Amino acid sequence: MIIIPITLGIMALAIFLFMQQASFGKAPAGLRLERIKKSPQYSDGAFQNQSPTPTFTGGGTFLSVMSDFIFGKHERKSPDYKLPSVKRDLKLQPSSKPQITWFGHSSYLVQVNGLNVLVDPVFSGRTSPVSYAGTKAFDGADVYKAEDMPRIDVLLITHDHYDHLDYATILKLKDRVGVFVTSLGVGSHLEYWGVPAAQIKELDWWETAAISADTEFTAAPARHFSGRGLVRNKTLWSSFIFKSKGYSIYLGGDSGYDKHFAKIGEEYGPFDLAILEDGQYNAFWANIHMMPEETAKAAKDLKAKVLLPVHWGKFSLATHPWDESINRVVKEAAILNIKTITPQIGEQVSWIASYPIHTGGCKLNFSLPYLQVVISCRL
Repeated sequence: MIIIPITLGIMALAIFLFMQQASFGKAPAGLRLERIKKSPQYSDGAFQNQSPTPTFTGGGTFLSVMSDFIFGKHERKSPDYKLPSVKRDLKLQPSSKPQITWFGHSSYLVQVNGLNVLVDPVFSGRTSPVSYAGTKAFDGADVYKAEDMPRIDVLLITHDHYDHLDYATILKLKDRVGVFVTSLGVGSHLEYWGVPAAQIKELDWWETAAISADTEFTAAPARHFSGRGLVRNKTLWSSFIFKSKGYSIYLGGDSGYDKHFAKIGEEYGPFDLAILEDGQYNAFWANIHMMPEETAKAAKDLKAKVLLPVHWGKFSLATHPWDESINRVVKEAAILNIKTITPQIGEQVSWIASYPIHTGGCKLNFSLPYLQVVISCRL
């Protein structure tokens, strides 16, 4: 009988020691925790969404969802060919026009008014606290590394999940970043990893950080959750409103569909560009990730002139076909008369010029007014 408690004790010790790795980050404490406790979004010891948000929907449970994800038969979760990409020197002087470069999933570089703004960079190749396990990037989707990035004026982190906040990437970039902008509480991880507190601007929803006289970031609601270990929602998750001398951009982060999109659109719209998640959805977790048609509807609520769908094209974190999300959102956006831009990984594009479409490997170029057709094929 003594073997069972000994075995359980060894397992508990192994888990405890594993969780001590620096990549898990550090929970907020001290003055940061005191500030968190005063947040209108914080109650009962955790951050809350604006609307009731059960983790699982559609009759799903933790065990059933995990069983389906691991053992279920799902076709085309990843491409069976190397994804096309554009590898170029990001350190060259950018165009005078506003530009954006997408690196797959939710990592992208916005270059506007001479600023380099890097959002949710993940260049380790896996969405995991360790390098030897976890979801691996698609072939061809990991052509960029942290070393390829230019000097970063603002590095923005929407929330602390592994597919948005990557420990190894932060270590490589932190000494080449001017300011870190992030959600309330996430600065605890960054400080633990060596980022000076003076370089971190943590924002609660509706708080604004001015980067210069004509550039500011405002944190806004999202419908999601947070956590890098066993405990959830000790740090906040946010979308961000980025305004810089003539341009207004919505940086969506992760979110289920909810009333906050219309509110943000009314109070801060219209937006020149809305960058919204499109992928990693499932009927079992429909509260915390949008279906593609909801992504297009959110862009409409935000009064966005152009939509850039992200959160797809690099990792398979759900069970739907890898390119289903982009085909569905482009189709719905056309119905709603929303201009859509979906560049290849590494392709530098401007949302004020023509609008390239890439769906499952095919590229369609058009200028307004346009007729949009969705085709699935390979380059």
